[in-house]
Amino acid sequence: MTGLRATIRLQFHGGFTLDDAAARVDYFAELGVSHIYASPLLAARPGSTHGYDTIDYGRINPELGGEAALARLVARLRGRGMGLILDIVPNHMAVGGSGNRWWDDVLRWGKSSRYAHFFDIDWTPPDRWLHGRVLLPFLGSPYGEALRNGDIVLHHDAQDGTFFCQHYDHRFPICPRNYRDLFDGVDLPPPVADILAHLRAAPPASADGLLRAFGQWGRTHEGARTIGRAIGRYDPAAPGGGERLHRLLERQHYRLAWWRTAGDIINWRRFFDITGLAGLCVEHSDVFDAVHATVFSLYARGLIDGVRVDHIDGLTRPAEYCRHLRRRLSELAPLRPPGVPPGASIHVEKILGPGEALPESWGADGSTGYDFLEQVDAVLHDPRGEAPLTDLWIWAAAGAASFGVEERAARGMILSGVLGAECGRLVHLLGGLARREAGTRDFTDAAIMRVLRRVLVHFPVYRTYAGDMSLAPAAADRRLLRRACRAARADLPPAHGPVLDWLEKRLGPAGMAMGAGAAIACFEHLSAPLAAKAVEDTAFYRYGRLLSRNDVGTHPALFAGTVDAFHAANLARLHNFPRAMLATATHDHKRGEDARARLAVLSEAGEDWARQVGEWTDRNAALRGRARGGPAPDRADELILYQVLAATWPMTDAAPHAKASRIFRDRIQAWQTKALREAKRHTSWTDPDPAYEEGCRGFVDALLHADPSNGFLASLDAVVGRIAPAGALNGLGQTLLRLTCPGVPDLYQGCEYWDFSLVDPDNRRPVDFAARLASLSADGDVTALARHWRDGRVKQRLIQALLRLRLAHPALFAEGAYAPVRVLGPGRGHLVAFTRTLDDLCLLVIAPRLPFALAPDPADLSCAAFPPRGTVLDWRDDLPGSWASVIRPGRTCDAAALRRLATLEGGLPLDVLIGRTRQPG
Repeated sequence: MTGLRATIRLQFHGGFTLDDAAARVDYFAELGVSHIYASPLLAARPGSTHGYDTIDYGRINPELGGEAALARLVARLRGRGMGLILDIVPNHMAVGGSGNRWWDDVLRWGKSSRYAHFFDIDWTPPDRWLHGRVLLPFLGSPYGEALRNGDIVLHHDAQDGTFFCQHYDHRFPICPRNYRDLFDGVDLPPPVADILAHLRAAPPASADGLLRAFGQWGRTHEGARTIGRAIGRYDPAAPGGGERLHRLLERQHYRLAWWRTAGDIINWRRFFDITGLAGLCVEHSDVFDAVHATVFSLYARGLIDGVRVDHIDGLTRPAEYCRHLRRRLSELAPLRPPGVPPGASIHVEKILGPGEALPESWGADGSTGYDFLEQVDAVLHDPRGEAPLTDLWIWAAAGAASFGVEERAARGMILSGVLGAECGRLVHLLGGLARREAGTRDFTDAAIMRVLRRVLVHFPVYRTYAGDMSLAPAAADRRLLRRACRAARADLPPAHGPVLDWLEKRLGPAGMAMGAGAAIACFEHLSAPLAAKAVEDTAFYRYGRLLSRNDVGTHPALFAGTVDAFHAANLARLHNFPRAMLATATHDHKRGEDARARLAVLSEAGEDWARQVGEWTDRNAALRGRARGGPAPDRADELILYQVLAATWPMTDAAPHAKASRIFRDRIQAWQTKALREAKRHTSWTDPDPAYEEGCRGFVDALLHADPSNGFLASLDAVVGRIAPAGALNGLGQTLLRLTCPGVPDLYQGCEYWDFSLVDPDNRRPVDFAARLASLSADGDVTALARHWRDGRVKQRLIQALLRLRLAHPALFAEGAYAPVRVLGPGRGHLVAFTRTLDDLCLLVIAPRLPFALAPDPADLSCAAFPPRGTVLDWRDDLPGSWASVIRPGRTCDAAALRRLATLEGGLPLDVLIGRTRQPG
């Protein structure tokens, strides 16, 4: 059984089950991966396409085939020496709807529920009318309107004997203590009356037997008839029915509310701003055990080999959680079947801010690779394109020159909107702290709110970890808070200085000793979703200087990175997290890895692109719609659209009008609607503007009108034709780097071919594995398949060659040293070179960057004039022996030829060569 070497991420759902994956195991093995990296497999909402909406931690999702199908998949994997990594979701569960028995029990019994402490619920919020109750903002209309219209209906479940109110897909249980009240004025048999009388005072633990007995009576003819008559009295259409139903609901442990109230008064922690996902308190040991019981059982039985922890920053104490998880998995290792690796891998999903590092004290193997995505993406961009593309964006966006400006504006908007309730709760906690001290009791909630908002607007990362101070570095938290407070101070009048100073102390590591633990936890649970919603889900869609720099884990304010910075990041990863994942495409990306690689070419052709956009804007002016007196799309949205069209335009040999297929137009329009709503400039998910959206949709229809006379299509096709070869080299280059740099490379499903996908659901479309299996066994090395580069098989062959190399030399990649190799001469800016060495085995990696200037041939991606004379590797002079190309089987060269880059002459500007640094003794 192999150790963790390389993964393939698979998205499981009803259309791609565990048995479907089992049928593809031989393909994955032949490709060279060691582990399937599975999306969440535990029971989720019916019809879930992603699995992050867990409703039951106790079983494998039956829609995926259940545990029997998982066992079949793992048996196939073990037969090929492979394993399985499982994505787990300890931060939140799906609520509302039906099927979550923990949540339903809380709604049924309130604070006395055995699961009340499982969820992060504030039972004593500032609104006293909500004390002891859970706000349920799931109604499609205001409560009174929903009640009046009969949208809330009382029902009885004959199977378990319970009563509940139904609102479309939502079920709201009625507390059993209220069941007797339902039958006021209705004659009941004495035994049934006794059951309901006992239920009125019964604690939750003793109610199950009574409910079973009541349910048995309810399934009789007499019981069903009597229950039906009782329920009829609560029908809003019956005389007094609506008022009776209202009084019943007012006695429950929850309050039903219109969905729009969630941003103002919700009293439980959500996942980001998603009201259908409720935060869990896994910091409690019994909650931790309940959430992970199935995961631990799967690991002990050898059905999984490691975990990927979703949204680690959503947990109250991530460091403590990771340590606890590692300890429990280690304790279970001796129980695993023979031949199965004993050491579990733990990878955490975390967005790292600029200059931020994953804390080593957590004990995780590393991140899931968003940081690598940023590092490799940055090094593929040409800094010389920053000025012309910035000027173009300023022209398009009427002055919004800086990503920082967009980010701060988005943060302020989110704090005032969808996260207003969370911000208000934190102010309430901080105000209570201030009023305890004579020196601060005059700090009003309003003043604290003004100061807190500015701190959060300037906060540079997802969160601090003050609640984890036994394991996390306090100095880093202090620096982050000091940085945010310094920026906030410049925005505030001097009179707010004392409040800001007090806030910095209370929210920092020292605040725990000052009794501010609850406020710190609330702050950390606010700053993380604020970053996600304001930065990734708003500013990334507003700021369009160059979209290849706007993706999960990236930092759009940084236009381009350096080769030295890339090497430094690899050296740090090898030292700190040698088993961290390396990703360039994920289920969360905004644009596919090869779409970004193609857009990166525009950093080399910024002035040409700016001229082209100007021509298109003039030519297409008459095609724009109108909304609220302005164009639809406006100039900023139009520029963003042109980039997406250039990034995703098909690379077939078909005529331009044939490429503009209905499928392509539908994909672009689906992306555009989501992008416009996420940007929240003219329209949004909560307040859509149909006129603006329709104008933009019509504009896309006109641009992509599939007619030979459509000049825009010919122009777009010509532009993409000029940049696509360089984009393909960028794509091959980032693939090569992902598969050879320190860490564990992750391949996202289907990305063996070119990945020109857009944000979900586009990046989760079905994968044609049959075609990929067929091409895997076809003849031809990377150079030969480069003559057919448009079909993507060259990328698949490169992946296969390098994964097989990792299979042949696992220790070289797991333990081997990393050393940058300098490139000298006129071609130095176009290559990234480094070595991986272990004992006398040496691997030399040479990857292209900034390939547009190399003029790759559209026929086969070869660069006839590269490397220019005088371009050499600044490498040791005593290299002995012969060096063999990994991706060009049969090609060898000596040390002298290697140093002068003869292996690249006139061909593809990339290679991976293996040799011996000294002769074996």
